[in-house]
This record gives sequence, C-alpha cells and structure tokens, in this order.
Amino acid sequence: MLSALDRRHTVAPPGYSRWLIPPAALAIHLCIGQVYATSVYKNSLIAHFDASQTAIGVIFSIAIVMLGLSAAVAGTWVEANGPRKAMFVSACFWAAGFLVGALGIATKQLWLLYLGYGLLGGIGLGIGYISPVSTLIKWFPDRPGLATGLAIMGFGGGAMVASPLSRQLLSFYDPGYDPANAASTASGGALVWLFVTLGVGYFLIMMFGVFNVRVPAADWRPAGFDPARVAAKPLVTTANVSAANAVKTRSFWLLWVVLFCNVTAGIGILEQASPMIQDFFRDNGTSAVSVAAAGGFVGLLSLFNMAGRFAWSSTSDLIGRKPIYLVYLGVGMVLYTLLALFGQTATALFVLLACVILSFYGGGFATVPAYLRDLFGTFEVGAIHGRLLTAWSAAGIAGPLIVNGFLDAEGKPGTLTAAAYRPALFTMVGLLAVGFIANLLIRPVPARFHEPASGRDANEGAEPVAAERSGTR
Repeated sequence: MLSALDRRHTVAPPGYSRWLIPPAALAIHLCIGQVYATSVYKNSLIAHFDASQTAIGVIFSIAIVMLGLSAAVAGTWVEANGPRKAMFVSACFWAAGFLVGALGIATKQLWLLYLGYGLLGGIGLGIGYISPVSTLIKWFPDRPGLATGLAIMGFGGGAMVASPLSRQLLSFYDPGYDPANAASTASGGALVWLFVTLGVGYFLIMMFGVFNVRVPAADWRPAGFDPARVAAKPLVTTANVSAANAVKTRSFWLLWVVLFCNVTAGIGILEQASPMIQDFFRDNGTSAVSVAAAGGFVGLLSLFNMAGRFAWSSTSDLIGRKPIYLVYLGVGMVLYTLLALFGQTATALFVLLACVILSFYGGGFATVPAYLRDLFGTFEVGAIHGRLLTAWSAAGIAGPLIVNGFLDAEGKPGTLTAAAYRPALFTMVGLLAVGFIANLLIRPVPARFHEPASGRDANEGAEPVAAERSGTR
C-alpha cells in the first residue's frame, strides 16, 4: 500500500487537467493553516494548566520555528520522493501533533503539548507547506504566481475556517463555554476532544490531497506554452540550480533578507492587532474601540492577508517578481509611516492602512516561491523554498520581540496610546528599507551554479515533443 505513495505512481496520465492540482494543494494548506487559530483556545489552555501567557505562547513559537527548520532539512527529501509521499508524511505528523497534544491536556503535562502540537505538528507544517507549492510550480510554468497564490491563500485562510469551528466544537463539548464571551474558558475535557476531533478530521481531509495530487510527465507542456517567451522576462532563467548550490549564491541570501524584513514587519501588526487598535483610540484610559470591534478588525486583517496572497502573487505574473516586492516594501514604508503619524486620527484610516499592510504581508509569502522559480528553475525549488523559510522562523521570533520590547518600555497593557507604538512602527520602516535595498541588489544567478543538462528536472530541461500534451483539456 505504501508503494502507492512513490513518485513514479503519481505521474499524471495524458490529458490530465492541471486544474485538479490546486484543490489537492488547498486540502493540505487549509488544514495546516489552523496554526493561525491557536489564539481561540489560548485562554482555555492558560486556565487549564494554570500557566502564564508566555508559557502557552511558546507552543505557537515552537510550531513556527519547526516549520522553517523542517522545511529546510526535509526540502531535498520532498523533491526526491514526490508530493504524495511528502503530503502523507505531513498529514501523519500534523495529526499526531494534535493527538499527543490531547494526551498532554488530559494528563496536564504541558511538555507533551510542546512535543505534540509544537514539535511534531511543526514538522507536519513545514513538509506540508512546501510540497504542494513545488508541485504547483511544475504544473503552472506559465503562471507560477497565480498557482502558488492559490495554495498559500489556503494557508492564510485556514484560520478563518478553524477559528469559528474550534469555538463551536468547544461549546459542543462544554455547554458551559460561551464562544461569544472573550472571558469564557472551556474545560480540560472539551480541549481534549477538540484536539482529537481536529487531529482525526484534518488527517482525513489531507488524505484527499494525498491521493489526488499528481506530477506532470517529463515531456508535458501547457497548451500553447513557449518557455522561451517566459525566459525573455527579467531574472527568469531556463536553467536549474540545486538546493546545495542555491544557498551559495548572493541572490538566495538577498531574497532571505527580503522575506525576513517583509514578514517581520507584517507580524508586527498581526501579533498585536486587537490591543493595537484599542490603544490607538484610547483617551483618558478608555478606548473608543470595543473588544468585539477589535475582534472584527482581526478577522478583517485575516481576510486581507488571505486575499493579498492570491491577488498580489497573480499580479506578479504580469509585472514581475522584483517589481512587486518593490511595491510590498516601498509602499509598505509609506504606509507604516502614515500609520505611525496619522493612524490615530480616524478609525477608518487606521483600518485601511493596516489592511493594505497585511495584504502585502500575505502577498510576500505567496510570491516568494515564484521568485525562487524565476531565479533557480524548478529542479529543486521545493528544497530551496524550504531553506528560505528559515527567514520566516527568524521573523516569527524577531517581530513580536521588537514590538513587545518597545511596548513593555512604554507602559502596561491597557494603558498604552498611539504614541507608544511609534518607536516600533518606525523600526519596521527601517526594516522594510533594508529589504527594499536587498531586493534591488538581486541579480540573475551566475552560470557556474547551474546544473548540467543531465541533472536538470526532466519537466524543465526536456525538449518539447511534437505532440504536445495539454493539461487544460
């Protein structure tokens, strides 16, 4: 049975529609995107374990760090073994993370929650994140930005499904829990059954993706696709670079800096969104923005985060990857400056600025795989993407540290005003400026790093066959 997971059994037959691949990718990304919904039951975990916010918040941090590390370490294995086996392994780790976490909740052993959801779940996150993306890039050489945007949009939208679902499940398992009351906490038993339900449910959904994913045949090309026409665009190569050689290039590390700066700046708002909008409109100790309205603002940010992943990455197919990052970083600097100086003047202005900034945050995630494909080809793009995601791990630590460090120096939560956020926001402007310069310095990869023709990915390096097979029938 396990041999069905081998790469050779996933090659698509003639006439297979490539539009069947995005749903398979979404099945994975919508499930692992649940990691953004951990705040839903954070207070319940704090009450159950009688722990601090920091102790419970470490669970999320471990998961994100392991996402980057596992993607970097397992990236080459993912490319060698194909998406079906990689997605199956991801589903196993992701489900196991919930089940081990449920055991930790049931026995009140917090370290089991670290081991389960944090460590094991984080490994599932990393492998599950990169495997669908590298497959989509091979199926959509003509529109890589659109393809990766479709999948990574699912990761951003996973929390929009998981948040209300988790609240309803908690209220079902614990009738005393009120999902509409932010102060209400669920019982330990409800948390155990929530984790078990999510673990089993997500595993079954991810199996849909596992058994529906395919890789294109060696000589496959989209109907009417001319690789030479795509290669004529700036920075787009027809050659291929291995993951081992990619990390030796200047362009890889410049792009690492670009992603780190863009993500750090975005997390600066995302991590602090709810208290931030209340603090910006606080006068004499009372905020004009209610807790419920702040919750709605967080939901709106999630919507823009998700929409930006698809809209901006699709736009990059038209204007190019380097120009779109100049927009993310350059316009982002302007928006952060406006937010720091004038964000407190009107709620509508604050919300508008924050939403556009978060759309750039999401767009940066979705566009980077296509940027990697342009620079390094498709040969080991999943492995290269995995190594680049260590920038996400670093940003996941740096962003909250920067913002919380400045806010801790300004005063206690619930007493802060817009002025307390200005040092952090101007720091983000500086980070975006560094990323802007790094993006300007990115150049085509020198030929000495290219793979010889025999080492290239067959789908990229083979000559087109006379009878071209269409993936859009």
